[in-house]
Amino acid sequence: MEIDTLAYTNRLRYLPPEQKLSFALGVLFIALCTHAPTQLLIVLWMGVWTVGYARIPAKVYLRLIALASGFVLVSLPALFLNVVSTTEMHLAQAEQWGGMSLGAWYFYISRSGTEQALVILPRSLACVSSLLFLLCTVPFTELLQTMRRLGVPAILTELLLLMYRFVFILLKTVGELSLAQQARGGYRTWGRALHSSSLLVGQLLKRTLQRYHEFSLGVAARGFTGEFQVWSVSQYRYSKRYALEALLGCGGLLGLEWWTTIA
Repeated sequence: MEIDTLAYTNRLRYLPPEQKLSFALGVLFIALCTHAPTQLLIVLWMGVWTVGYARIPAKVYLRLIALASGFVLVSLPALFLNVVSTTEMHLAQAEQWGGMSLGAWYFYISRSGTEQALVILPRSLACVSSLLFLLCTVPFTELLQTMRRLGVPAILTELLLLMYRFVFILLKTVGELSLAQQARGGYRTWGRALHSSSLLVGQLLKRTLQRYHEFSLGVAARGFTGEFQVWSVSQYRYSKRYALEALLGCGGLLGLEWWTTIA
């Protein structure tokens, strides 16, 4: 909900969503096609756009980057950590940085896996930083409108809008159930907390289905014809300065990639 609030109140709110979407997708494409030095520079550059230009609080932005980095770091051990039986240790001798035996198994750090991890980590951070810029500066409903104007099938945008709506319904339901349990002392001890959490999960499905039924009745009562119409009163102003800076920045990133490739 904090991200959604920032998307409506950031300093780049007046820019057309098409301008911000094309910029973010362009940087995302560059991040996917370049190497680590350029990707790390993308992370810093998109931080300047998000925190410096859009005035997204640095604490919020760093927290989002840290959250995404946590998911990436958790998945990396599956790349560089391998295991074989102790009878096949000789097969890993030329392909390991080091290892240790535990019972009948030999765990070792793979050279090729480490190289893959070092490639994936900066690329993931660069892609996440470009998508976070889009997430923090463009409201979701305006993003869907832009997708419709670009020819994205209506069924896809309708499903995305429903998913977006039910995120807030789910959060509200969880908050109400958790507050009711706290008022009854449901989290006083570790055992009670586990029991209360299990009850919350059990009630969550029931309450969510009930809210979905109420939402469906409300939509039908308002004359739903099969397509959601979202009204926007925002007045956009195209910025030549930001467009020029984006073009020069993307050109500089491509130039850096070309220079590092031939060097």
